[in-house]
Amino acid sequence: MAEYLSPGVYVEEYDSGASPMQGVSTSTAGFVGLAERGPVTGQPQLVTSFADYKRMYGGYLSEAAYGGARFLPYAVEQFFLNGGARAYIMRAAPADAKAGVVQAGVLTISAANPGAWAENMRVTVAPASKAKTQVLAVDGADLTLKNADGFNPGDVVELFDGKEAVYATVKSVLDRVVTLDAPCTADVADSRVGTSKYIRTCEITITARLDDMVEVYENLSLKAGALNYAPVKTAKSELIRVEVEPKADAETVVPYELCGGTGSELVLTPAGGSNGTVLTVAAGTYLGKDDGPGKRTGLQAFLENGNVSIMAIPGVTLPEVQSALIAFCENKKSCFAILDIPMELTKTNDVANFRDMYDSTYAAMYHPWLQMYDAGSKHAAYFPPSGAMAGIYARSDNERGVHKAPANEVVRGCTGLSCSYNTGEQDILNPLGVNLIRAFPGRGIRVWGARTISSNGLWKYVNVRRLFIYVEESIKANTNWVVFEPNSEALWSRVTRTIANFLATCWRDGALAGSSPDQAFFVECGPTTMTQDDIDNGRLICQIGIAPVKPAEFVIFRITQKTATGE
Repeated sequence: MAEYLSPGVYVEEYDSGASPMQGVSTSTAGFVGLAERGPVTGQPQLVTSFADYKRMYGGYLSEAAYGGARFLPYAVEQFFLNGGARAYIMRAAPADAKAGVVQAGVLTISAANPGAWAENMRVTVAPASKAKTQVLAVDGADLTLKNADGFNPGDVVELFDGKEAVYATVKSVLDRVVTLDAPCTADVADSRVGTSKYIRTCEITITARLDDMVEVYENLSLKAGALNYAPVKTAKSELIRVEVEPKADAETVVPYELCGGTGSELVLTPAGGSNGTVLTVAAGTYLGKDDGPGKRTGLQAFLENGNVSIMAIPGVTLPEVQSALIAFCENKKSCFAILDIPMELTKTNDVANFRDMYDSTYAAMYHPWLQMYDAGSKHAAYFPPSGAMAGIYARSDNERGVHKAPANEVVRGCTGLSCSYNTGEQDILNPLGVNLIRAFPGRGIRVWGARTISSNGLWKYVNVRRLFIYVEESIKANTNWVVFEPNSEALWSRVTRTIANFLATCWRDGALAGSSPDQAFFVECGPTTMTQDDIDNGRLICQIGIAPVKPAEFVIFRITQKTATGE
């Protein structure tokens, strides 16, 4: 309660009605796979176009070098081609992959992440100076400068008397007075305009170039603790990492000379980088390790990512990898997995046996593989459908809504299939939950299935599971305000109205079945859902029921003859 001590009129604001709810996104995809370059630990990185992906992770991977592990860039390209807008990428790399390294005096420059890509990078080291001015007066180690801006303790400085240069280290700076680590013996004091005498700081500038990417780090220091210390200033680089070997004489030697520099610049190329044994990638490479926040790899890196709702590891059909991906989505309860089937499995019996290994409401399986143009090899090739399907999921969500089954949709960019199935063969595979992609004369190549790989009939449709994910995550994201509120009838009523309004909107959008809101959903929160023991233990329990729309999977027209007399 507010405290009122003086007479007067007071106005208070309070919330009484339903709190507005915004539905969460369901079209953001997450991919794990091998890439030419890019970070292999930490958080998955967001890309919003294939050009964005290429800038961060490199281009296409060749079949000769990567074999069946090369499909990540193609899947991302197909995702955006088929309507996707946002994807998070986590690069996986074999344990024996190495980053390229080059040594330059006390400076060690290595590629920011493993791979042979660093052989195409050029790194230059050049002398630089962040501050230069005149010395007005010298008093032992104290120098009065015309302008002391840019001079900091620890800086190596050059004192030039017009003929020769000597070097010292700045000990302290106070106003325009710079104190050196030793008395100045050079004749550098000169207040005349146009004098050739000066004092300047000595740093280096490192430039890294790769294709059309250029990173420039100016005026770097080799002294630990300096504001412009090279390893610190380059720590967020996408191309390089810098280390400095401590030297006893580093205080008074020009940084460029400590790097072994002569002339105008050093030109370096990191060497020894390796992609590792990419032709026989172990399952653990994709699954990764959970070494704590900021140190996770592979699939485990998505543990802290709350934005992704579609997951795929393109082209990887190892049972241990797919089982782990399914378990990951089931545990998070906010993701849906798209699985590929090995391309060489073409017979219905073989495909059915492969599908029988799994049973989950959080995954769907698609077959066969798609024939598309390979921009890397300049000819047509077959690719796993998971990347294109993730894009179709996103396209369907954005155009129609998550309640619309992502089926009867054209696969953009697809010119053929690795094998074809007829209706009789689909009669066998469809009830098992294998979603086929088929070519129809005059209608293109389309997704012709919308089932999960679940044996539970209540969850056999992809759109039903994803609708529940959408509703559950939207409620979770928009009801945090309820926590620690008084657990009373006023709160129960407000929670009920908030969720009911949201579900009514879903019903009007066509996501829920029924001719009225009462038929489409119910929301109960109060004495019928909670006991006194629940209230005493801080629990607010709200029961919600929704009637999801089901796809018209089998369209049946019953036709009979009508006589001319109408009988």
